[in-house]
Amino acid sequence: MELRHLRYFIAVAEELNFTRAADRLHMAQPPLSQQIQQLETELGFQLFRRTKRRVVLTEAGQVFFEESQKILQQVDRAIQLAQQTSRGELGQLTVGFVSSAAHNVVPAILQAFRTLHPAVKLELREMTTNEQLQRLQEGQIDIGFIRPPVADGINSEVVFREPLIVALPQAHRMAQNTKVELRQLATEPFILFPRSLAPGLYDPIVSFCQQAGFSPIAGQEALQMQTIVSLVAAEIGVAIVPESMQNFQRCGVVYKPLQEASPIVSIALIWRDNPTPAVQQFLQTARDLQQIAGE
Repeated sequence: MELRHLRYFIAVAEELNFTRAADRLHMAQPPLSQQIQQLETELGFQLFRRTKRRVVLTEAGQVFFEESQKILQQVDRAIQLAQQTSRGELGQLTVGFVSSAAHNVVPAILQAFRTLHPAVKLELREMTTNEQLQRLQEGQIDIGFIRPPVADGINSEVVFREPLIVALPQAHRMAQNTKVELRQLATEPFILFPRSLAPGLYDPIVSFCQQAGFSPIAGQEALQMQTIVSLVAAEIGVAIVPESMQNFQRCGVVYKPLQEASPIVSIALIWRDNPTPAVQQFLQTARDLQQIAGE
């Protein structure tokens, strides 16, 4: 028995007329009658009682009709869900992100993606860049927001760029300056992100200081940008941070632009080969937003 037999049977059961059912199915009446007879033979019981004047369901036919409707409804739902999944409109994505990305590009992309694809469940995991690269290769995340550079063999695409600024304690001697000259911080203890976890952020900061004529004094290391800013507020030291960290307002901290031309740091998306339709839709959302931002 094939699904088409169920569809033929349901059409006749609903119309209780072979001619009308055949018209509805866009087929001739004799072949339809033959298909129903073949179905009855295969089932081993009669579905309809036929007279010259009317067609009625047998008791067994009525039960088969009700159950057949449920089967076709389930099949139609399965087809619909599969089509949605194939278009990236359904499913689940596990998304990793570095803490600093939560203050720039991540919220906008997540909001846009959820608006466009509300049926895709998003699971968010805050991780360092190195953790994301490892989890991606292990299949534990589908996509990630990291600080470049990215090793060869991993798909990546920059989705956000920004300069660096300085975070100072509110009581700092330069807290009232409009801009801060980097070399004036040469004797200050710096709060730094460990290079082993994010060289794409650590290296530009250290190189920037070296171009200004000094190597930063490492006063403290912290694993999260929010922790770095909190340590600045506690007057443990100063920090060079991405410009978007200004969106993280912390009592006791002031953010100042630098007088020198700042290097640009980036946020990039990473994903595995053969991305799922949902990952492809996520990437397209990020690209569309980046294009809008650049206009």
